Amino acid sequence: MAHRLRFDRDSKCMTPHGHNEFVTVSLEPKPSARGIDWGNANYAASFAALKGHWHGFVDDALDHAFQLGANDPMIAYFKAHEPELLPRLLVVDGDPTTEAVATALYMKLNAILAAHLPDFACVRFEIEETPTNSVILTPADIAACPIRLGEWCHRADMSLNDLLPVEAWSAL
Repeated sequence: MAHRLRFDRDSKCMTPHGHNEFVTVSLEPKPSARGIDWGNANYAASFAALKGHWHGFVDDALDHAFQLGANDPMIAYFKAHEPELLPRLLVVDGDPTTEAVATALYMKLNAILAAHLPDFACVRFEIEETPTNSVILTPADIAACPIRLGEWCHRADMSLNDLLPVEAWSAL
């Protein structure tokens, strides 16, 4: 994915640039689901079921997205000149730092889990931006998080921003 950070004027991250970001998540059954019958399969849920919707979101929506802050003037450019690319913009308030993107994606994952696998929750979320820069989040971090995000990260759809009407995301 690519991003640029505008609020640190001395940073080389002012120029749009890209990273290969790697996400690792740990899921666990919710306390109310601890009595899940594992049966002869010897698991609470199959990996295919646990990964399916999240991997679909990552592969079909998130991969190669351009991360921008909600006030970035590049958004106006895309609206005016390349509106077909609006679904490829991951938008957060403030700078799209690794911390902000990790928080948004953690919330998106939990929205996807709530919609498709409500007996499970994410208990650890890690995003590695570079080999020397990663962010790890837990439920306690999310509960105390001051980062402002859009509504898109609370929906179990393919949305990356709130630039399009909610119903437009279901068509993608």
